[in-house]
Amino acid sequence: MKILTETMLRAAALLEDTTEYRVAPDVFVTPLAREYLRDRRIGLVIMDSEPVVMTRTPLSNHGQRTYIDAGTGAGYSEKPEHMTHLRGNLLVPKTHPRIEFRGMLDSLQAEIICLQAEAFESGHEDLTADLGDILKNVRQILGAEVKDETLEPLPLFGLEDKEIREHSHNVKKYFGTDHPIPDYKMGRMAAELNRLRTKVRETELAAAHAFMGVDGSVERPDIIRCLNRLSSGVYIVFCKWLAGKYKGGRG
Repeated sequence: MKILTETMLRAAALLEDTTEYRVAPDVFVTPLAREYLRDRRIGLVIMDSEPVVMTRTPLSNHGQRTYIDAGTGAGYSEKPEHMTHLRGNLLVPKTHPRIEFRGMLDSLQAEIICLQAEAFESGHEDLTADLGDILKNVRQILGAEVKDETLEPLPLFGLEDKEIREHSHNVKKYFGTDHPIPDYKMGRMAAELNRLRTKVRETELAAAHAFMGVDGSVERPDIIRCLNRLSSGVYIVFCKWLAGKYKGGRG
């Protein structure tokens, strides 16, 4: 099923004199998207024509226009260089908040893999495994966003959602150390783990830009929640390293 969200409508930058917005009959219009149109007195028109098929083949009744602009509904026979796939044949500008968010997830994966390689080469197998768990979570978040699937709370290191929050808020209880203030004297691995934590925070901020409306509404609270827990998970790893809970680690 194709979907029309408030984010897509905002990206479309509709003209002030727009009075109606047309969608194919098989498009699901989210409640926030309907509210966005209603607040601007733009009528939502469900067309009777044949629905657009989201495949990379010429579309029925569109000649050779294979690609569709997700914001305007315009068709293209070739993908413009300044646009990329949102989903299927739907295109958006490469500066679209959803695309920027995907880029942040991609960069985050690269950061984790580099740190994982360093841990592995240094013989820190337990740390390598925990970083692998974090990497798995990032990939699940990306998959859920691209496929527009609901993301259930993701476990980390055998901990469930509430346990992750509990451990990250009570590091003295679980790891025997106070909440650490990052410092260069902690060593390179600790510094890089702390940097990874900030990268997760930056990715969470990109998700907020992509999925939060100006009215405070949230389109994908599941993704933002999982990123928040992921940040807590990296903080847990940071504290475990400083507390000497990893074999061969600081402590």
